[in-house]
Amino acid sequence: MRADADFFCQPLKPVDERNEGTIKADKQKGKVNFVELRSFWHIFRSFDRMWSFFILALQIMIILAWSEGGSLGNIFDPLVFKEILSIFITSSILNLGKATLDIIFNWRARRTMEFMVKLRYVLKFILAAMWVVLLSVTYAYTWEKPTGIIRTIKNWFGNGPDQPSLFIIAVVVYLLPDMLAAVLFALPLLRRKLEGSDYKLMRLIMWWSQTRLFVGRGMHESAFSLFMYTMFWVALLLTKFVFSYYVEIKPLVEPTKDIMKFPINHFRWHEFFPRAKGNIGVVISLWAPVILVYFMDTQIWYTIFSTLVGGVYGAFQRLGEIRTLGMLRSRFDSIPLAVNDCLVPVETSDARRKKGLRSNFKNRFKEMTHEDKEKVAARFAQMWNEIVSSFREEDLIDNREKELLLVPYVADQGLRVTQWPPFLLASMVPIAVDMAKDSNGKDRDLKKRIENDYYFSCAIKECYASCKNIINDLVHGEQEKRVINTIFTEVEKCIAEDKVITDLNMQSLPDLYNKFVELVEFLKKNDEKDRVAVIKIFQDMLEVVTRDIMEDQLPSILESSHGGSYQRPEGMTAWDNEYQLFQPSGAIKFPLEVSTEAWKEKVNRLELLLTVKESAMDVPSNLEARRRLTFFTNSLFMDMPDAPKVRNTISFSALTPYYNEHVLFSIKDLEEENEDGVSTLFYLQKIYPDEWKNFQERIEEELKDNEELKEEALRQWASYRGQTLTRTVRGMMYYRKALVLEAFLDMAKHEDLMEGYKAAGSISDEEWKSLIAQCEALADMKFAYVVSCQQYGNDKRSALSNAQDILQLMRTYPSLRVAYIDVVEDRVGEKQIETAYYSTLVKVALNKDSESAGPVQNLDQVIYRIKLPGPAILGEGKPENQNHAIIFTRGEGLQTIDMNQDNYMEEALKMRNLLQEFLTEDGIRQPSILGVREHIFTGRLINNVVYN
Repeated sequence: MRADADFFCQPLKPVDERNEGTIKADKQKGKVNFVELRSFWHIFRSFDRMWSFFILALQIMIILAWSEGGSLGNIFDPLVFKEILSIFITSSILNLGKATLDIIFNWRARRTMEFMVKLRYVLKFILAAMWVVLLSVTYAYTWEKPTGIIRTIKNWFGNGPDQPSLFIIAVVVYLLPDMLAAVLFALPLLRRKLEGSDYKLMRLIMWWSQTRLFVGRGMHESAFSLFMYTMFWVALLLTKFVFSYYVEIKPLVEPTKDIMKFPINHFRWHEFFPRAKGNIGVVISLWAPVILVYFMDTQIWYTIFSTLVGGVYGAFQRLGEIRTLGMLRSRFDSIPLAVNDCLVPVETSDARRKKGLRSNFKNRFKEMTHEDKEKVAARFAQMWNEIVSSFREEDLIDNREKELLLVPYVADQGLRVTQWPPFLLASMVPIAVDMAKDSNGKDRDLKKRIENDYYFSCAIKECYASCKNIINDLVHGEQEKRVINTIFTEVEKCIAEDKVITDLNMQSLPDLYNKFVELVEFLKKNDEKDRVAVIKIFQDMLEVVTRDIMEDQLPSILESSHGGSYQRPEGMTAWDNEYQLFQPSGAIKFPLEVSTEAWKEKVNRLELLLTVKESAMDVPSNLEARRRLTFFTNSLFMDMPDAPKVRNTISFSALTPYYNEHVLFSIKDLEEENEDGVSTLFYLQKIYPDEWKNFQERIEEELKDNEELKEEALRQWASYRGQTLTRTVRGMMYYRKALVLEAFLDMAKHEDLMEGYKAAGSISDEEWKSLIAQCEALADMKFAYVVSCQQYGNDKRSALSNAQDILQLMRTYPSLRVAYIDVVEDRVGEKQIETAYYSTLVKVALNKDSESAGPVQNLDQVIYRIKLPGPAILGEGKPENQNHAIIFTRGEGLQTIDMNQDNYMEEALKMRNLLQEFLTEDGIRQPSILGVREHIFTGRLINNVVYN
């Protein structure tokens, strides 16, 4: 390969040409390569087969309606059938019109067009004209006593004997290409082989019917898909033609005949029709609207049929299962199993999961054993909580909404109840307390509510189990434990016999409820100063239970509930005893010496169940968070390929081309005002008011008084809401984060799952560290992200802010790789210096000077450096920017992402399922290109872009 080849460098112009170019540089030049001729006739030329079909069908319907009686059976009448045969003449005329338009629209390109292309256009025009003449002449000789234009044509060529067979033969020959196309359409396998063959005859046919650059050659759907597609259009067109014939065409025939028979004595519009001898104008005004509707109502019928067929298909595919937040709440109990079925690999190859209407996640989950529910809930909790955490990191929700949306990371196996997110259970415990207080010994309303509302019963069960669990963890004294166990035994006996409302006095339940709320608040503080208050709360709760709620059930412990004692001496009163329950130092374990994350999570969750009295129907309140949650949960009910284990999934890379757009908004960019006095930061605060409020809450909690970090966080917050490289990189790196989580779920044992994925980062156990290291290594093997920053080398040498921001991205995401074109001056020989071009890949590197005790320096480190034969940018900048960096990508799949695109954590979890589409047989072959749906997020940023 020669570096001085014409392909890599532009030839130098002669001196005369350069001078001439300099003289003419000031003259404005138009588009020299623009050869397209814009015209409304493109509507016919681009859809000629559709228009021709509709015109021929209209001609047939008019002939049938004009015949005697207007019955469809008249088609078997010889005269009517002979008239219908005239559609072949109409078809030839339409083909001639299309051939003429082809020549007209390509006339400007005649100088650059190949000779064979010109020859094809000319031959098509000549052949179309010949068919018009041949079919017209042979059709004229099928009539014995022709009239009108047919008689004129017959007079031109001589009044010879009738020859109907000539016209039939001409029609058969004329239809031969169409009949061949119909056979190949019905046999896609044969058509695909013929299109891919290299025989001269087939090359001639392909040259005549398709251009050489036709990209659809050999690409066809499966036979079943083709059949279903054909049946759809057959049913649609039959319905349209039946409606058009009986509603639009036939009713106009008789009025038209009557109007044409009506004589004209005085025509007032003589200026427009000075020689009018008939009512042709009236007929045109009568038929014109009907003809327009005839050609346009196909779209209406298509809308109707696509709605019906799409509704049936969507029902079987379970599309639109969850469209609103209310539907999400009502179907949430089926989501854990849907997540497990779609995003968790099957354990055995024989496991077959039901899809579509055959799957009933809701009933299946309720019928599962508690152990199976624990496994499903544990995996669901890790994925769901990561999604909710990403919402909080993106400031779509605040801290309160995050707590309401989270499910416990660590499964509390002692509760033996299904723990749903608090936003489904909010305000239900206070409502149950009020209903119990007002029941007056009648439990009909409460039982009806519990039976009809699944989450209501779950809230009550979990609240009771959590309260019991916390009390048992806190109470350690033997006497106290005996009293507490007696109370819980009696309560559970009433629950088993369904006599809670009737046998227990619920009037004092709000007092017990308030005391337990106070206890939970002290447990959250976990302060030694509150020990006396906690003991007092336990004594008060015991008194409420024994003296008010269970007075009839526990007479034996009434005396010992407050001031009494077991086996106290004779003559000692209740208030004079030396032993009080919960008073000794070891009776209650408070404060807790080691408050684990699981304990804190349990207490916080119980506080939410007890204290949240307003409905959480609007959680999350952010519209974007609602849209993403409903879209994600709805997609779980669709038919998608099963997710393989991470080690078996297809490895892939993402590639993003970047030139000199914004990487990260600077403070100056955010605060600079436009001519209207509006800054970018002010505008973003106004269009994202809830997210700005959530951001302020987050930085005040995390960063507090660190102004430098607050400024950096502000830049990131604004950049994540603009079309910046930072937003794209964050979105693409969700792939790696999702793969790490999924690898953990694949490799973790049941005990690890019960402890939770979140705990993996805080536990110092070497086994945990090894597990997380394996997950991260596996994720790095399966995914790589390369950003092709074309000008990074020049920006780095010039110390521009873009280079620093890109380096900061590599620090934030160490697995990120940056490719760029490095232009350097290399010495060739002793004195000669030439410009060399290198395609370079770098990563972040941690370099520490061994002699200095200073902080670690973050620099970029070259991984690969490939010398190019010349300048890499030969044509368009963006594709060439991708082409030079594509060598640094790896894996079996490649996703090309523009710089202004984003990604979400919940969608990244489904990437394994998407990659499995490459391995599915879609009737003919495995797909090689996949397209995915996009959401346009820049709708509210248009004004921001305009004034910036």
